[in-house]
Amino acid sequence: MSKVLIVAENYEGQLKGSTFNATSAAQEINNASGGGSFSFVVLGANSADHANTLAGYGADAVYVVENGDTERYTAQGWAPAVAAVAKEIGATHVVMSATTQGKDLLPRIAALLDAGMAADVLSIQAGDSGITYRRPMWAGNIIATVEITTSTHIVSVRPTEFNEAQAAGGASSIQNFGCPDGENKTSFVEFAASGGERPDLGEAKIVVSGGRGLKDKDNFWSVVTPLADKLGAAIGATRAAVDSGFAPNDLQIGQTGRVVAPDLYFAVAVSGAIQHLAGMTNSKCIVAINKDPDAPIFQVADYGLVADAFTAIPEICEKI
Repeated sequence: MSKVLIVAENYEGQLKGSTFNATSAAQEINNASGGGSFSFVVLGANSADHANTLAGYGADAVYVVENGDTERYTAQGWAPAVAAVAKEIGATHVVMSATTQGKDLLPRIAALLDAGMAADVLSIQAGDSGITYRRPMWAGNIIATVEITTSTHIVSVRPTEFNEAQAAGGASSIQNFGCPDGENKTSFVEFAASGGERPDLGEAKIVVSGGRGLKDKDNFWSVVTPLADKLGAAIGATRAAVDSGFAPNDLQIGQTGRVVAPDLYFAVAVSGAIQHLAGMTNSKCIVAINKDPDAPIFQVADYGLVADAFTAIPEICEKI
């Protein structure tokens, strides 16, 4: 029987939808274990409000941690608090989505609990000797099956591979967890958002992504921005575009960037290098625009337009 602790992702006071993808993963862990339960731990700004939301998802309990080290996110402040909750309740698994925050936080929790970790998990299975986890390697060309031999498992899950859990009704108990201030040697200084009013790239339903074929920074933004504005979309970029200085690192989609699976993905002047495909091939509908008819992106696209993006995108915007 498993006992899963889900770390709610609280990003600048906003409860992120990826928390509920992690909830589905926790339910799969319980199913693979032959039964079990799950709880939430929530930290940071507006924790009490978020706890009320989480209480409707069928958890045993929702633990609210509030102290000086956890009001604003730092991995060094949150990791000891989550580890303390996990120890207190005897958690067999600690689960969080493999977002930027999850990738930053979970390895530290694993170290504090002396626990093995499976990262970027795609699916969970019952094996002969316990639960196994499937995760991608080599840009998704190899899928590894991972077995963790420690008593506690730390698991980050790719949110695009798990459906968002739905509210289950009822109300879980909400418990304040008295975690003492630790020896956190970091402090929050400033948060500078680069996305403006656009949807978060990891959770956007529509993404417009630009590649190196847009030639320079000015062209990149002048082409992708009008289409993104028309569609209410997030903006992404390939690694080549980021390395060329067209867009900031936090917009990079791919193996070493963000993994997205929107309902609609526009690949504008994107060649389709395997590094980029690893981050967007699960999109429900892919529209590729590239003047090279042999570009690899057309092999994964649902709709392809062989055209110059500098001409095609303005025409598309006029029709929307």
